[in-house]
Amino acid sequence: MNHWKTSKSSFASGILMTLVLSGLLLPLNSSADVALLDRVVVIVDDDVVLQSELNQRTAAIYKQIQQSGTQAPALDILQKQVLERLISERLQLNMGYNAGIRISDEEINQTLARMAAGNNLTMEQYVAQIHADGSNMATVRREIANEITIMHVQQGRVMRRIHISEQELNNFLNSEEGKLVTSPDVRLGQILLSVSSTSSVDETAAVRSKLDDIIKQIDEGTDFRQLAIANSDDQSALEGGDLGWRKMLQLPSVFIEAVEDMQVDEVSQPIRSGAGFHLLKLYDRRGGGEKLVEQHFARHILLKPNQIRDQAATIELLEDLRQKINDGEDFASISKQYSEDPGSALKGGELGWSTPGMFVPEFEETMGSIAVNEISEPFQSQFGWHILQVTDRRMQDFSDEILRNGAENLLRQRKFTEELQVWLQEIRDEAFIEIKEIK
Repeated sequence: MNHWKTSKSSFASGILMTLVLSGLLLPLNSSADVALLDRVVVIVDDDVVLQSELNQRTAAIYKQIQQSGTQAPALDILQKQVLERLISERLQLNMGYNAGIRISDEEINQTLARMAAGNNLTMEQYVAQIHADGSNMATVRREIANEITIMHVQQGRVMRRIHISEQELNNFLNSEEGKLVTSPDVRLGQILLSVSSTSSVDETAAVRSKLDDIIKQIDEGTDFRQLAIANSDDQSALEGGDLGWRKMLQLPSVFIEAVEDMQVDEVSQPIRSGAGFHLLKLYDRRGGGEKLVEQHFARHILLKPNQIRDQAATIELLEDLRQKINDGEDFASISKQYSEDPGSALKGGELGWSTPGMFVPEFEETMGSIAVNEISEPFQSQFGWHILQVTDRRMQDFSDEILRNGAENLLRQRKFTEELQVWLQEIRDEAFIEIKEIK
């Protein structure tokens, strides 16, 4: 549903005039023909999506679909899905920019390094593969920055809407479901047909009719991924509806009830939630039953860029401190002198034994990747720049503290999955969106 607002509309007209005057249209004169270089296909609040951007993204997605072996839908259907993705991204990226979120080159470099390692490639090999695929590093770096920004926006905006009370946590832990903390991992595909809370009976019936037609096509052997690309309203549509690996308990409760008794490659019966109608396909299942977790005893030094010491100088100072420790100086003494984490500095940077989910992802990833007593390279989190040392590791049975932390994180993740789709629909409904003719 598009909301038309006079102030936004006049601003949108200003955008279009700016595009004309700034050179998107060649100037008119007696010896020149009119030549259209680009055109606006969507106005999204104070921003626009250009035809060239839609074409480039559609071509990239089409290539990915072909490489996956899935039959691509008709171009107009694919363009519609890509356009909705671009609109959603624009709204979230603008929120991130207005909130002051800026992704540093170092954060992008760390992400690229993880991506290269995940593909068992050196950075040089990974860069060569990017160029061989017809892309370039500037584009890839921009896409990574956008993805990280969107992740920060979603975490900040959606997580603040989620509250887990002590009573809710106790009820969960006392339930049969709560006793299955060591639940298996499942890999799911999803087709979502959205139904707004304001939809009429006739509109809901039309969605249900479309759902019945999709089920019929599945029964006749049509590929689930192909149907997801063409029909799903979920953000995973362009990935064939693939939700990846999820802990069973991280799924919405209505999904858990359906997936528990499903066999691999089976498709669920229709599931109704606040977001609409869902069809799930179980691609695989693994794990479950583990009783031990790895814990780390760690200490760190935190430095934050400021008006006197910029980011480069902050990283350089951490590298100097790391070298001093490696040369034999005492970690605890240096932490007490330099660390800007008031909670740990007086204890020599000690953080004690960790529990899963206790620290931000960047911190936990570093803890798990370095050897005991090794001093990490400087790395960035939302709190600043760190160097980190793990002084001991152990495999530990779930204690009551670990159990409660794990259960609370699972409840938050489950509510996040449900709340994210509702929030995305809300920000779209509240935005000024004008879709032009698509070529």
